[in-house]
Amino acid sequence: MNDRFLFDGPPDAETTILLAHGAGGAMDSASMTAAAQALAVRGFRIARFEFGYMAARRVSDSRTPPPRADKLIPEYVAAVQALQGSGRLIIGGKSMGGRVASMVADDLRAKGEIVGLLCLGYPFHPPGKPEQLRTAHLAQLKTPTLICQGTRDEFGTKDEVATYVLSPAIDVLWLEDGDHDLKPRKKISGFSAADHLSTMAARVEVWAKGLDRHQAS
Repeated sequence: MNDRFLFDGPPDAETTILLAHGAGGAMDSASMTAAAQALAVRGFRIARFEFGYMAARRVSDSRTPPPRADKLIPEYVAAVQALQGSGRLIIGGKSMGGRVASMVADDLRAKGEIVGLLCLGYPFHPPGKPEQLRTAHLAQLKTPTLICQGTRDEFGTKDEVATYVLSPAIDVLWLEDGDHDLKPRKKISGFSAADHLSTMAARVEVWAKGLDRHQAS
């Protein structure tokens, strides 16, 4: 970890994936670390960063709640600008981090700064409040996007998401019986968390290879 980023994977990778954390978990949480390592095995350079409120928790006993997602947009853009390296850049994150990334993706892609968006457990709505959708901007999204979602994610189940209007630029990978961290119940699904992370990373690898054809569109 340097002053700003936590890296995994080869530093000279063709593609870097910038990931922000969820509302309640730091960039080095167990779920973020496991996802980053699974992606790094596929040859991606992974850069994780924290929003200011989460970084402040490391030096204070204060449990400052996260700001509204749109208030974090400047911090996400600043992280993109601060990240150094050659090659292609995909932005995204876990839950809220992916939501914030989805709000800036089209602008950054129009400037030629990113090629895609990766969301790990998108928070389509708050748990228990399916009427409070966070999907309006997703209907017009132009950036090639991959959302990896557990079928029983309380922020948006497979049955719920099937009823939403989403841009054709968005692909969804459904992970059977996965929760918001993509973790399944092995006795019920037959899959382990490691199985789902491996499936996720393999799909990201294939999806990322296809992004070249979208760059000029």
